Amino acid sequence: MPVSDFQPVIGLEVHAQLLTQSKIFCGCSTAFGAEPNRNTCPVCLGMPGVLPVLNQRVVEFAVRTGLALECTVKKTSVWSRKNYFYPDLPKGYQITQYDQPICEHGRLVIDTPQGEKVIRVRRIHMEEDAGKNVHDTSGGQSLVDLNRAGVPLLEIVSEPDLRDADEAVEYLKTLRDVLVYLGVNDGNLEEGSFRCDANVSVMPKGSSTYGQRCELKNLNSFRFLKQAIEYEISRQVDVIESGGKVDQETRLWDVNKGVTRSMRSKEEAHDYRYFPEPDLPPLHVSDAAIDAAAKALPELPRAKLTRFTSQYGLPAYDARILTAERPLADFFEACAAHYADAKKLSNWFLGELMRLLKEEGTPLSALRFTPAQLAELLGAVDKGTVSANAGKDVLGEMFRTGKAPADIIAEKGLAQVSDTGAIEAVVDDILAKNAGEVEKYRAGKKQVFGFFVGQVMRAMKGKGNPALVNELLKKKLGD
Repeated sequence: MPVSDFQPVIGLEVHAQLLTQSKIFCGCSTAFGAEPNRNTCPVCLGMPGVLPVLNQRVVEFAVRTGLALECTVKKTSVWSRKNYFYPDLPKGYQITQYDQPICEHGRLVIDTPQGEKVIRVRRIHMEEDAGKNVHDTSGGQSLVDLNRAGVPLLEIVSEPDLRDADEAVEYLKTLRDVLVYLGVNDGNLEEGSFRCDANVSVMPKGSSTYGQRCELKNLNSFRFLKQAIEYEISRQVDVIESGGKVDQETRLWDVNKGVTRSMRSKEEAHDYRYFPEPDLPPLHVSDAAIDAAAKALPELPRAKLTRFTSQYGLPAYDARILTAERPLADFFEACAAHYADAKKLSNWFLGELMRLLKEEGTPLSALRFTPAQLAELLGAVDKGTVSANAGKDVLGEMFRTGKAPADIIAEKGLAQVSDTGAIEAVVDDILAKNAGEVEKYRAGKKQVFGFFVGQVMRAMKGKGNPALVNELLKKKLGD
């Protein structure tokens, strides 16, 4: 049977580092990039006799996320110890939540070629991160950096509702957008603050019995997630077709070779000897805290996209790009409050503004001009005060200096000539100098018209009003 005769079954476990300044059970910094083992203390190093103190902000972020994903927020949840030995886990156990997590039974809507699809969220729980093993291949040493030990995480576990690699990628992107909009996570896969493991199995199409699953790790980009899942599906089908049996195991995605390889046999829950954390009491979340979090929820990406298409009349493509990041969406709306033509505004955003942001490597928060100034520039283009091409130059100068568009237009002499008499004089001169081309045009060679436009604009150093140039040329040529 080919791969097409099998149905993949996929579930994702996402670990999202929370945007708190300090760790989950101590006051150490969560800042990325510090000198190894700099952001540590006796609590996150697991020294004897120390006690954890819960970071309230972590609970607030967990509740906020649960509500955004339409979960039931549990008023009482319990901390557990997950016991295992690994060099980057100094205590010999991880404080997490097991059988009583803070959030359960949610949902996330994604887009597929067949339309919207609901992916169920099984649970969300809080836990501390482990440290990081650093392997020095040249020196043959393995080092341990414990700066990440104790960094607060949310683990968001989906049900096995995803049916191919593209759905898995779409789910992960959609979830990332929600978390970034909520302000609980920065969505940075490269730095490891947004990480994903994929549980993958296959079953013959038409079957209702899931196959044996394997967990895939080291998926630190959307591209690697797609590649790893597609490879693993093919591998499992080959195993089954050759008469073998898929083993439950954890597999590592080998980026260089483009394959998954066995890492270890997959542990069951009893292997970790979970038991309630004795140093932390059960967590109680009040109705008032849940209500306050619900009222403070921002408009989420999907709702904002729908509103942008209806309120501003934008195409879905424009709206999707504009709402992909909350700061960009907010800046667009601030500009739209000063400039009524939303589609034209969108064109400038998707074209010149995003080009400048990318080329200069500038975050949106560092823009030097205001929404009112951008609206003033677009208004000047609409009125013919400055040409569209010159307007792009003005925007570039606004981007770099923050100067007002009127000042830039005046300083650089970019004002567009809309004086009919001045343009007519140039048109007459160009036609007189190119009598042969005039005859060709009047003989039916209409493509020569572009030549005349170019000559007039060149003579006027690009400052002639294009509409007037075209109008006068047609009049003089007898159209």
